[in-house]
Amino acid sequence: MAALILARGGSKGIPLKNIKLLAGVPLIGWVLRAALDSGVFQSVWVSTDHDEIEKVAKQFGAQVHRRSSEVSKDSSTSLDAIVEFLRYHDEVDIVGNIQATSPCLHPRDLIRVAKMIREDGFDSVFSVVRRHQFRWSEIKKGVCEVTKPQNLNPAKRPRRQDWDGELYENGSFYFARRSLIDKGYLQGGKMAYYEMRAEHSVDIDVDIDWPIAEQRVLRFGYFGKEALKEVKLLVCTIDGCLTTGHIYVSEDGKEVLSYDVRDAVGIQLLQQRGVEVRLISERNCSPKTLSAMKLGCAAEVGVATKLPVVEKWRTELNLCWKEVAYLGNEESDVECLKKAGMSAVPADSCPAAQKATNYICKCNGGRGAIREFAEHIFLLMEKVNSAGKKA
Repeated sequence: MAALILARGGSKGIPLKNIKLLAGVPLIGWVLRAALDSGVFQSVWVSTDHDEIEKVAKQFGAQVHRRSSEVSKDSSTSLDAIVEFLRYHDEVDIVGNIQATSPCLHPRDLIRVAKMIREDGFDSVFSVVRRHQFRWSEIKKGVCEVTKPQNLNPAKRPRRQDWDGELYENGSFYFARRSLIDKGYLQGGKMAYYEMRAEHSVDIDVDIDWPIAEQRVLRFGYFGKEALKEVKLLVCTIDGCLTTGHIYVSEDGKEVLSYDVRDAVGIQLLQQRGVEVRLISERNCSPKTLSAMKLGCAAEVGVATKLPVVEKWRTELNLCWKEVAYLGNEESDVECLKKAGMSAVPADSCPAAQKATNYICKCNGGRGAIREFAEHIFLLMEKVNSAGKKA
């Protein structure tokens, strides 16, 4: 069984939509994370015709099928691209076609669908969502007709709680056996639907704009196998995160650094909520310069290897790594980015750092990245707290 995400580069509505950042993660990254963590696929593939999409797919651990121009046209169908993929992969007997535009997909949904195919013997399974919407017949312009109800009796209009609603395809995924696809179908044979929860049924293509989608993902999205914990410590690299990385030197040899007031406010907000904020730098920054910033943060400079220092701070505060957040921008930050429960990098960070993190800021270093990451932490903490109340 293989997962296959189709991600053409020529999106008409939003350019390169499939890798546009959604809540700090490339759109396609959300479904790749769910597919890989489900553990039900022998391989996870992205079919694309674009170099940047290929790069992102590989960063998330997927394999890449370079689709031909013949199946990358505006008129090409999903079935065309799936059939081409299968021509090159005789080992695949079941395809789970997952839509890149469904960022609230969870591994448990994929696990249940895989069981329906493998153990229950279905030939095809597709995702649906339950909606409580009354439908009326459409009247063409210029036609003298009256509209008619399609799924209700207006004289006995039901309350929502008294009506089961109807099932609609939500486009999140389509699973099918090769034998069915070879006949030219994605749905057929012994067929079943899988009903997804309404809050997980988010389709960027049709029914939601980007800011609202981000809020939905932050609340209902899948963030990984390990549960989030409340952040108690944020460690931030000085050069390239707190500052732009530019150093101004006066005639008498004194260095001058600048930072964004938004980032100072972000640090203050974190401290007000009980989060310890500490700064770290490979460079021997001037203690007087750091003190003059009046950020109220302990700092350690001239650090060749950052992980032992952060480990020391974590131990001092009696924290686990899940309670540590880290903002870095260089290769020297990679180990800490991977270890931290929450991590982020500015938009202009190096490729190695971007690959190691789970959140890429829209802001550059020294230009609001700390404030942005602070807001992201607050949103995720709401998720942690709401989960704790339910438990």
